[in-house]
Amino acid sequence: MSLRPMMQRDRASAMLGMVVEHDAPGESRVSMIVRDDMLNGFAITHGGLVFTLADTAFAIACNEDERVTVAGGADITFLKSTTAGQTLTATAARRARSGRTGLYDIRVTDEMGDLVAEVRGRSITTDRRPPAVPPVPSTGSGASAAAGSSVAPVAEPVDASGPRLLNDPERKEALSTTEVSR
Repeated sequence: MSLRPMMQRDRASAMLGMVVEHDAPGESRVSMIVRDDMLNGFAITHGGLVFTLADTAFAIACNEDERVTVAGGADITFLKSTTAGQTLTATAARRARSGRTGLYDIRVTDEMGDLVAEVRGRSITTDRRPPAVPPVPSTGSGASAAAGSSVAPVAEPVDASGPRLLNDPERKEALSTTEVSR
């Protein structure tokens, strides 16, 4: 399976080491190994990263054609905590699609198949065209891809240095040189 252009340009999913295991119209499955830098202050997987994994599966499932479809909203229910070394898998399925809107259910499970979170996503199809952004470089190894398997890694994970303090000089420099487009 090869990655579609949307996922080839997805820098966030690449940074987190996500692997696309299944991609079909209206459904997808994406996995991610939880790293130490993905834990919150209680040594459990940060809820925002659990949601990010679910959101990536949602994005793949709801982008079924050349039109750009985005989340119009989503609700998450956290059911079980996880920690570093565990593999999370998000499986998304379309429940309904009518006109420009869609409804999707996403289940996040751990490597034992236990339910970690459930998400209900609402999509909106836009008039936008996909951006002309170069793909994220990938070696194609993928953190959770088995040798010879047909799963497609988004890209290699990127080392993260952790959160920065508000008065961090590097952060201030980055913010002062960042251009914001409206």
